[in-house]
Amino acid sequence: MFEFLFKRPADKSDTPAGKSVQASPNPAPAAAQTSALRAQQAEKVAALAGDEAAAVEFILQSDFSELRLAAAEHVHSAAALERVHAAMRNTDRRVAKLMQSRLDALRHHLAELARGQACIEQAQTLLKDEKLSPNQVADLDRRWSVIAAPELAAQFDAIRAQLAQRLEAQMSLQRAMIDSLTALRALGSSELRAAELAERLEQMAQAHAAALAAPEHGSLPRSLTNEFASEHARLSASLGALEQGQSAVIARETALAEWRATPPGAFNQDQLKKAWQQLPPAPKDAGADLQQRFEVLLASLPAAVPSAHKPKEARKNAPAQAPDQHVIDTLDAMEAALQQGSLGSAADMDKILKDSKGTRLTPAMADRLAHARAELKRLSDWARWGGNVSREELIKAVEQLTTQKLAMSELAKKVGSMRERWKSLDTLSGAAPKSLWERFDAACSAAYAPAAAHFKHLADERHTNAAKAQALIAEAALETAKLAEGESVDWKHMAATVQRMRLAWSHLGAIDRKEKKRLDHEFTDALNTLQAPLEQQRKNEVAERESMIAQVGALDAHDRHALDTLRSLQERWQEHARAVPLERKSEQALWQKFRAACDAVFARRKESANAADAERRSHQEAKDAISARLEHAAGEPGAAAHAAKLLRDAAAEWNTIGAVPRANEAKVEKRYHAAIGALQHHVDAAKRDASRAQASALRDKLRLCQELEAQVAAGGVDADSADSTGWAARWSALPALDASYERTLKARFDAALAARGEGRAAFAALLEKNRAPLLHEILRLEIGAGIDSGSEFARERLKLQVETLQSSLKSGQKPGNQAARFLQLCATPALVDDRTASRIEHLFTRIAKDGK
Repeated sequence: MFEFLFKRPADKSDTPAGKSVQASPNPAPAAAQTSALRAQQAEKVAALAGDEAAAVEFILQSDFSELRLAAAEHVHSAAALERVHAAMRNTDRRVAKLMQSRLDALRHHLAELARGQACIEQAQTLLKDEKLSPNQVADLDRRWSVIAAPELAAQFDAIRAQLAQRLEAQMSLQRAMIDSLTALRALGSSELRAAELAERLEQMAQAHAAALAAPEHGSLPRSLTNEFASEHARLSASLGALEQGQSAVIARETALAEWRATPPGAFNQDQLKKAWQQLPPAPKDAGADLQQRFEVLLASLPAAVPSAHKPKEARKNAPAQAPDQHVIDTLDAMEAALQQGSLGSAADMDKILKDSKGTRLTPAMADRLAHARAELKRLSDWARWGGNVSREELIKAVEQLTTQKLAMSELAKKVGSMRERWKSLDTLSGAAPKSLWERFDAACSAAYAPAAAHFKHLADERHTNAAKAQALIAEAALETAKLAEGESVDWKHMAATVQRMRLAWSHLGAIDRKEKKRLDHEFTDALNTLQAPLEQQRKNEVAERESMIAQVGALDAHDRHALDTLRSLQERWQEHARAVPLERKSEQALWQKFRAACDAVFARRKESANAADAERRSHQEAKDAISARLEHAAGEPGAAAHAAKLLRDAAAEWNTIGAVPRANEAKVEKRYHAAIGALQHHVDAAKRDASRAQASALRDKLRLCQELEAQVAAGGVDADSADSTGWAARWSALPALDASYERTLKARFDAALAARGEGRAAFAALLEKNRAPLLHEILRLEIGAGIDSGSEFARERLKLQVETLQSSLKSGQKPGNQAARFLQLCATPALVDDRTASRIEHLFTRIAKDGK
């Protein structure tokens, strides 16, 4: 309770900027000087008006933190910020934090400008690149979207607009090239005349050259330009053939028109045929129509009668007789076959006519028959010659098969087709010479030899595959026999065996068709017999798995043993999966259901944990609010008055709040205790201030009493009212003390003040009388407090120590005896010298420390 008596050396001073001044009995002048200095510096802050250099100098010299903070608003450049931050880092936390935040913002802005400049440089590089792609521009846009640099926005937007124009030009150029290629393809199937087609091709070639010379020609796909060039070259190459074909069509149409306009009888069939064959050949599509029109015209003209093949006598003497209709039809068919070039049909018709010997022909029919047989002989000779030429070509083609790298099946087909063509030549042009036939047969045999070896190898493989299939069937039967003997079944081995046999059967390869069906049936029966127990076991296993899924679904997620049960079920699932593997599809389906059920349990637990976390976070918010309230109270000037109640309420409320998140528990507790410590420190500071004020007041009032008593004893004090008023005013000017000390010293002061006049001598005698008891009491208090009394009091001190020890052994020393004696010391009026006053003040200091 005596902590107010003396100010401790470790206590901080209230003077600005930590400057120390000597304590003054009257603090009013110092406070006025501080206020004047603050006002003067505030005027300097108001006059800064954005002057950064003056603001920096003011901050470095000012003693007031709020004025330094106001001046810091005018500091913005990097050098000034660095200078102020370095000076205020350990002096003014708020100014240093403001400078640091502005430095960070400035550095961030510079970094954004650097990134923006790099992005603009990339955009300029893309603008100069001949092969600009949309992906590069998209990457550029993504980079710019995260950059905050308004100063560079206009420059970037201008370059970006140019890039957009380039991309638009590229798209237009590519679209035009695609349209040109489409038009070029359509032009190839059009029915334009050669001149018009050549003109259109020239226009397209010029447009293509302009596209290749465009600034964005590098964006054109190479495949597109190559395809256009090849298609244009193909159409240009076909112009000559198209022009010839169109000329031939025009020539034939002109000839048909002239022949129709000619009177009947001017031409016969042979003349028209010769003239028609001399015309240039027409294209296939138009030639078929023209040929049909020519045949119609030809049918309307009379046929030429060759008179050289019929004797004149026979023509004169031949009776006019109508031929048989069958002979006429046969002759017509023979002529038609000759006209179509079908020598085999014509030879058959000639054979029929030769067999009809009883039929007499008219001269006209005989001439027709003779002409047809002569034509047949001529064409047969040509066919025989052409057939031998074709056979030579066929032999060469077969001999070349050995040099070609063909697949065996294709080689066999080609050799077979060559033999069929040889047979067809025999039918059309007669039998071939034996030498040609031997050459052809030897060439076919040599060409077919690799295919024959290949097919023989395939046949051997089919026989081998059949033997493997039989071995698999025997293995399945052996496994079935072991199962029938009642041996313990390893279901995993059984499933692996079935799977292995199925896989081996599917990889057997080709087997002869006549054995494939039988082997498949036998293997299916053996495998079904072997697999029947496995399928039954799998059904039981599926039921067991379904049961485990149901158990997982029935788990209570909030049960403390739920996770242990879930882990045990998962282990059981793995054991069953290893013991009896199911079909892959069923295994996957059941596993998905089991996993979904487990995930549902974990999800419910997670929801519960999230709810608990939310509750803990709300608890943390409530506790942070308590800490914030205490922190706010610690900064209020008058918080010491109600600090005790605030701490009690905060502690009661803190204890009623539940747990907070474990990760933040230490931080929350630390903040709470720090807030309590700050508030308690504030209260203690207030108590120390009050104690210092009380100690100063007690010292001043005690000295006033001693001064008044000394003057009364010396006779220098008058009893007039003016003098009394002055002493009373001096007493009233001093702060009030605690009740006990105020009452004790007031009584002593009033007694000294009342002793002026008639009672002065008696009071002076009392003061002199109390000098020795006062010294004795001071000595006793020094012994109790452990204070050295000086060498002049050594004898008396030793004697008093012995008495004090004896008294303590008899009755013991009661707590608070020192404070009571000190109060009694203050109440005793006595004359004191400077040495005694110094001892009393020293005693005050020690008793104040011991009373804490």
